[in-house]
Amino acid sequence: MSSNFKNLYTSNNPPLQATLMRGSNIESIHKIHAVITDKKGRVLMCAGNPEYKSFIRSALKPFQAIPFVSSGAASKINNESKSIALACGSHSGSKLHSREAFKILWEYDIDINNLKCPKSKTSPLEHNCSGKHAAFLATCKKMNWPLDSYLKGDHPLQIEIFRIVSELLEIPSSEINAERDDCGAPTLYLKLLEMSRLYSLLSSSENAELEQISRAMTINPIMISDNNKFDTEIIKASHGNVIGKGGAEGIQCLCKVNEGIGLALKVEDGSKRAKHAVSLHLLKQLEWISDLRIQDIEEKVFNFSEGVRLEVKGKLKFQES
Repeated sequence: MSSNFKNLYTSNNPPLQATLMRGSNIESIHKIHAVITDKKGRVLMCAGNPEYKSFIRSALKPFQAIPFVSSGAASKINNESKSIALACGSHSGSKLHSREAFKILWEYDIDINNLKCPKSKTSPLEHNCSGKHAAFLATCKKMNWPLDSYLKGDHPLQIEIFRIVSELLEIPSSEINAERDDCGAPTLYLKLLEMSRLYSLLSSSENAELEQISRAMTINPIMISDNNKFDTEIIKASHGNVIGKGGAEGIQCLCKVNEGIGLALKVEDGSKRAKHAVSLHLLKQLEWISDLRIQDIEEKVFNFSEGVRLEVKGKLKFQES
């Protein structure tokens, strides 16, 4: 299928639409922009505006984990792939996830009080970003960088992350706008086609650190979210051939492993249910996951009342030369 893609897109291909139906009546309508690019950033297919800008939110995590791998910090940890996967994940805060985050801190003799992610339930270890924050701290300890200011934009760790992302996207770091995410870490304001390009690079196996991160995510899917949660179920249903990583406010990124193709979408109103429904709709169109597996995911992640359903209309299109 990828061999038929063209580096062209039509501006008249409308956004996708997800409609919440209650019985025979429309209750809510969501508008979604989506784009597929290759590792060079060329638009292959789209619906709506491929240059739509939004914060990438937690879908940035696999790229924020690169210094954890490249510095050698991850390699000190027993069964490092689990720790790398957790650093990329937005987990459910289970004991399994909390213990893995604690293990990262334990290996580097870092006090839990150094974690600056918000306290969830009884401990910051239960916060869905604790793996990322623990990996941040381990990297800082490995590199002899300050621990107390690791979330500041001018901290060496964050400067390195900005440098890596700007290098991957081939744009000056001065052109990347960063703001504080809800967990305290910087997140980036990017075009959808830039998010898609990042995920095409995650799937391309050409960057050693990204290949290690991709492999860690596919062999430890439970660390990315949890059983019966969208991102974990995508990886499981595809037998590790598709990686999914969502972000808040309607961001979802996906990629086809080893093919150098990335998909990013944004729901304009930030709806989580709509991004999941549209993601499955597009995965079916692209034939990245079988219909039977998609049906299984739908049963696990959606919990609609009787008579309520989401209907998705539209598709990704490319323009023939």
